Amino acid sequence: MWVREQKIKQDAIPIGANIRRIRMERKLGQAELARRLQLAGVEMTRETLVKIERGIQHITASQLRGIRDALETTYDELLKEAP
Repeated sequence: MWVREQKIKQDAIPIGANIRRIRMERKLGQAELARRLQLAGVEMTRETLVKIERGIQHITASQLRGIRDALETTYDELLKEAP
């Protein structure tokens, strides 16, 4: 049975901007992060990552977990509110 995964809205929390900031701090390109996620079994293309970082596409829980692991960061950092 196929179950639709919950999507996380980026209204109040700039998840995409946080992902981009952390990715840049780690000196990782979007294509490299997408590749790492795919190798870990997370459905992600560079185009999807671009949309998530821009806040125009919601992120799924499994994508968020995969990004957390690939960037070696915490949920706290990914879900940090804008200053």
